[in-house]
Amino acid sequence: MVLQTKGRKAMILAAGLGTRMKPMTDDKPKALVEWNGVPMLEHIILKLKKQGFTEIIINVHHFADMIVDFVKKKDHFGIRIEFSHERDEPLDTGGGISHASWFFGDEPFLVHNVDIMSNIDLAQLYDAHVRSNAIATLAVKDRVTSRSLLMNQDGLLKGWRDNRTGETIVVDSAEENLIPIAFSCVQVMEHAIFKFFPAEKRFSITPFYLELARTKPINLYRHDQDEWIDMGRLESYT
Repeated sequence: MVLQTKGRKAMILAAGLGTRMKPMTDDKPKALVEWNGVPMLEHIILKLKKQGFTEIIINVHHFADMIVDFVKKKDHFGIRIEFSHERDEPLDTGGGISHASWFFGDEPFLVHNVDIMSNIDLAQLYDAHVRSNAIATLAVKDRVTSRSLLMNQDGLLKGWRDNRTGETIVVDSAEENLIPIAFSCVQVMEHAIFKFFPAEKRFSITPFYLELARTKPINLYRHDQDEWIDMGRLESYT
């Protein structure tokens, strides 16, 4: 029996093909690859539930039926869990969120990649967003990364840099002394953000954020003290 408990809403991004994890994802979705003996999807659902998120939508594509069956066998973990099917192709992060827009009400909602393991306090992140006047809040951490977001002294998104090629995008030429910081693939959005989404079905979220940051405040929430692991890479299991 699924409990229809009203609470904060969240989305788990689980539609990816898991190409960075092959051959582990040849016969299962990356969401069901185990970390410490427990599927990554279960880790994220239980963490969200513990921190007050009791309505969750999961986008699915690669081995979608396996994810749906797993959640059903777990009795939906005693909360409301829905699915957003990306049947033809994965819609990338932005397109996936847009495709699931029917699930979200007027309150802010959290989005979490299924292959990110961390001890970030999700409730604290959510509350920090609510206290801000930002249209979105992105969790960020000072760590080594191939691509950095660029943050001003007020903690707002002002650019992006490819650390391999040096390519840089700055959304406000008046800004100086921007701080490079890594995106943690956890974010909170206002429902109003859907008004600004492009018409395309499939789109990446980072270019969208950079364009939106020219006119709307996008807050960057630092959690440097927290552990953070990208479990979507084969190297993380060796």
